[in-house]
Amino acid sequence: MRERPKLNYFILLLVVFGGFLIFGFSENIKGPAIPRMQSEFQLDEMQLGLLLAFNSLGYLIACSFTGILSARIGIKWTGILAFSSMTVSGVLMYSSTSYAFLSASYFLMYIGNGMLEIGLAIMAARIFTKNTGTMMNLSHFFYGLSSTIAPIIASSMMGWNVFGGELGWRGMYLIMLSLSLLPIIPSVIGKFPSDDLKAEDRIPLKQFFKDKIAWLIVAILSFGVVSELAVGGWLVYYLEKAYGWSLDSASGMLSIFFLFFMLSRLFLGPVTDKIGYTLSIMLLSAFSGLCSLAAILIGQEGAILFAVAGIGIAPIYPTVMALLAKRYPSSTDSAITFTVTLMGIASVIGNLLIGGIIDGVRAFFQSSRGAAESSVLGLQAGYGFIAILALLCSATCAVLYFYLRKKNELV
Repeated sequence: MRERPKLNYFILLLVVFGGFLIFGFSENIKGPAIPRMQSEFQLDEMQLGLLLAFNSLGYLIACSFTGILSARIGIKWTGILAFSSMTVSGVLMYSSTSYAFLSASYFLMYIGNGMLEIGLAIMAARIFTKNTGTMMNLSHFFYGLSSTIAPIIASSMMGWNVFGGELGWRGMYLIMLSLSLLPIIPSVIGKFPSDDLKAEDRIPLKQFFKDKIAWLIVAILSFGVVSELAVGGWLVYYLEKAYGWSLDSASGMLSIFFLFFMLSRLFLGPVTDKIGYTLSIMLLSAFSGLCSLAAILIGQEGAILFAVAGIGIAPIYPTVMALLAKRYPSSTDSAITFTVTLMGIASVIGNLLIGGIIDGVRAFFQSSRGAAESSVLGLQAGYGFIAILALLCSATCAVLYFYLRKKNELV
């Protein structure tokens, strides 16, 4: 009889780890595919921007209802629905004959992605009741692993010769998104814990709007995630424009960042369990912010510190998920829905601010410093803001740390 719980735990691990692998692939195969889509459908930049905007919209919509859905039909069937919708979107993308059809298919894929992110977070919170920080970070390591290799695999697959013709972006999406069917098998077999929570044991979603701690956690996650995602969007551009690096050299530094990022999630999870989630986030985000600031101040010789910053920022998201699981054990689904949805909105605002700061500072100094120097100053200000976001994450976490310690509720 004792073997059954172990077997079930292994089955659930397959769902969670496999789900994060699929999630990373589905999110990051678009890089090589988008130029091919643009060429085939003759899309201008505005249409391309609108297509990508559907990603964010679908993702945010899914984040807003997935917690409620999991409470209604159970986390098992929520996960199965997410995996299934992603597979269907792959079939639709393969069949798309117009820009509108393609946009609708992309929208469905990101509905599935949003459901999957929230669903996997809820699954992990319920499954990993021991060593939660370690297991959350390990789960997100699989996301980082697939995210790193996804563009390489996608680019290679599109050139495959299949049945006398090139596989292309359609076939690549069909095959990659069809992989979403694989985690459905262990999902059907496995028995998921805590699907039988009574309604009266749950904290209503609206209650989180009145919870100071919940808002502090939203701020912590928002500052941390915007800082994390901004590196992927701006580091290569910064190194090319500010230091005159080649595309290969700048991309190599970004790869080193992701290497540190992955290894941090793989090895620092036990540290978060040992010293506490709140203290871990506070120290790690401060380390990341200081590394990025030092890299800017030192100049080209300190560029490796941009990559080293990945060590500190990587554990923030999974450790916040562990914090939510421990802080709200009977209402983890509502807590994750509340936190991640608001974080998604903050991410859109944060990225707009970074672009605005770069343009604003460049325009301010252009007449007095010239085009080249003002451009560098703008980039330094923008990347400095990314570093400050990590420091704000740490400062907000310090407020939470002392608040919880005063109430003797430290996690």
